[in-house]
Amino acid sequence: MKLRLAVPDLISNSYFPAITAVDLGLFAAEGLEVTVELIFPVDRAYAALRDRHIDLVAASAHSAVSAFPNWRGVRLLCAQAQGMYWLLVMHSDLQCHRGDLSSVKGRRIGAAPWVELGLKGLLNASGYDLVRDDIRIGPVPRTQLPADGLPVNFGLNAATALQDREIDGFWANGMGASLAVRGGFGTLVLDARRGDGPPECFHYTFPSIAARDDLDDAASAAVVRAIRAAHTRLKADPDLALAVAHKRFPKSALAPIVELIRRDLPFYETTIGSDNFARMNAFLHRAGLVHSPPSFAITVFTAPK
Repeated sequence: MKLRLAVPDLISNSYFPAITAVDLGLFAAEGLEVTVELIFPVDRAYAALRDRHIDLVAASAHSAVSAFPNWRGVRLLCAQAQGMYWLLVMHSDLQCHRGDLSSVKGRRIGAAPWVELGLKGLLNASGYDLVRDDIRIGPVPRTQLPADGLPVNFGLNAATALQDREIDGFWANGMGASLAVRGGFGTLVLDARRGDGPPECFHYTFPSIAARDDLDDAASAAVVRAIRAAHTRLKADPDLALAVAHKRFPKSALAPIVELIRRDLPFYETTIGSDNFARMNAFLHRAGLVHSPPSFAITVFTAPK
């Protein structure tokens, strides 16, 4: 079976299990011929899934409702990892400190569409008000759809914009954060996956694999097995990440990838529990994006062990 898989950010650790499953032949071993396409931002990727231009989306789970209101027509097949996985990085000139969210007051924070909901929810849960505290969360320069239609890798562009002082900080993936910190112009302020911020924020979203709800169970189970196999391979030998990255990443993004994957390994688990799903939907309900409780049994695929 041929399947087209979309990712909203390719030069990233966030969706690396899916890329690994493609490039190491793990989907092929399950009888699936999967090709990868970069579609940014994430709501465009899910719209492409809805409109049958692609068959799978490897992206933030909560963002599926951008194209599938109240989860109608989409199914989450599995998680690529657990927990909200974006990081807040501020320019080093601001002399911010880890965990000091007050550093965002009066600042311009770059974040991708739908990704920014996680930061807004986290700030709200921490007692901040975007208007009162003059926190401006918006697009990063050069990440809006360009006239030439070329795809955008958000994390790389966010790091460049921070270095050029076009923004004061960004909320993005580990790759963008690592490049900014390694470059000496970024300071890591918050990592929700690793305990920073209110504990509930961990459950706002997670990187998932999603399909339309008409993908048959056999193919769905094969997708899950391929992602599990990617987890197994990367846990056994994290250095494999460099071999995969060499095929797709620019040289500037190769140095951090093995360490980023090593850091993510404890969160590699494909299961989507009913509690995970309920907490994510509570977040979406507070944001006004889900208005009635969706069915876990219908929305989340239960893969055989």
